[in-house]
Amino acid sequence: MAKGKTSVFFCQECGYESSKWSGQCPSCKQWNTMVEELVDKKSTATKKALGNVQVVRLNEISSSREQRISTHMEELDRVLGGGIVPGSLVLVGGDPGIGKSTLLLQTCQQLAQQDLSVLYISGEESLQQIRLRADRIGDFSEKMELLCETNLSLISGVISERKPRIVVIDSIQTMFHEDVNSAPGSVSQVREATSVFMRLAKEQEIAIFVVGHVTKEGVVAGPRVLEHMVDTVLYFEGDRYGSYRILRAVKNRFGSTNEIGVFEMRQTGLCEVKNPSEYMLDGKPKDASGSIVACTMEGTRPMLVEIQALVCHSAFGIPRRTAAGTDFNRVNLLMAVLEKSVGVKMADQDAYINIAGGIRINEPAIDLGVVLAIMSSYRNQPISDDVICFGEVGLSGEVRAVSMVDQRIAEAKKLGFATCILPKVCLKNIQKPQDIQLIGVENVREALNYL
Repeated sequence: MAKGKTSVFFCQECGYESSKWSGQCPSCKQWNTMVEELVDKKSTATKKALGNVQVVRLNEISSSREQRISTHMEELDRVLGGGIVPGSLVLVGGDPGIGKSTLLLQTCQQLAQQDLSVLYISGEESLQQIRLRADRIGDFSEKMELLCETNLSLISGVISERKPRIVVIDSIQTMFHEDVNSAPGSVSQVREATSVFMRLAKEQEIAIFVVGHVTKEGVVAGPRVLEHMVDTVLYFEGDRYGSYRILRAVKNRFGSTNEIGVFEMRQTGLCEVKNPSEYMLDGKPKDASGSIVACTMEGTRPMLVEIQALVCHSAFGIPRRTAAGTDFNRVNLLMAVLEKSVGVKMADQDAYINIAGGIRINEPAIDLGVVLAIMSSYRNQPISDDVICFGEVGLSGEVRAVSMVDQRIAEAKKLGFATCILPKVCLKNIQKPQDIQLIGVENVREALNYL
């Protein structure tokens, strides 16, 4: 070991530092997360003068709203909370090949067309490779600049000199600092790189987007402290071999974390999906048992999804249960409610539940749709195509109230549904619209009797 360097163990989850290895992190209690790295104690020692510290009273700080920069991509602006906040640090994660670089390159294209200076820094691709992707997307303004570099000292110098409004880093795992004696992508390098970009963003009011690789568990690679340091964490989800992508915020200091953006991957890049309900219901079978449309909320946006159920007699002693797109344990709970409150025998039935469209939903408002789809398949009786439902189901079979009822009904009416089954308690506080029949039910049995 070189003189002046010591071996230190870091936790990949929380960044805890220890002089010796342990199987469990003492801080976050996670197992097998400690990794060894060499640290130069001389280079990391810093001194700060107390005279530079300035204390400010809270009442002296201006409370004016931040000025956001629109990307002219409504789906992205919605997820960000209304646009890009100057001085913010945004982390974008996703599976390899899902379209992270394409999304950010299209964002740079829209921003450069607004006469905003944009700097795209790549540590993974050459300038020719970026140009090939750019030619597929479309024309770019002269405000768009590229840089292929991984040295943090050089990158921070270029940013300080040129002072762009928007900076994209692709990716954080390729950046390295000369004073940190470890490989790029390690806990120390990722933490140091994030600290440098955070300082640049706050001091110079530059909005910085950082691309992060993900692990096989689906979380951003590197220390968990990376997600704590940034202002916003976005995940780009979807089937790599499918055409639709979902952008979801799991942390946002400037907006809600319940909003999602839907995109479609095409040959010319990502295209915004203005009405996700239409493509979620595209291809819905007619007069087929075990299928019903339910309404869920993603933030402030109502979304109609098709719930499919297949119930058949089990050939084995233990029935098989499968849930795709929703909580498996919640499906088992709803089947137990059916057996208790309605009196149907589910103990010898295999059940397969699917949310069509590849989206995952955990909102309890789809409980009533899951129950009705299961009973439709069990009795082999189709449900009318113009019927939509929503409502939470309790353990005693009651249908409980949900939020944002008016928005759900308006979305169902816009797509041409004639009947809506909803909790009876929700009828008290809404305005009864025309051209759609509202059926209020108190329990699961009333909903089944109506159908």
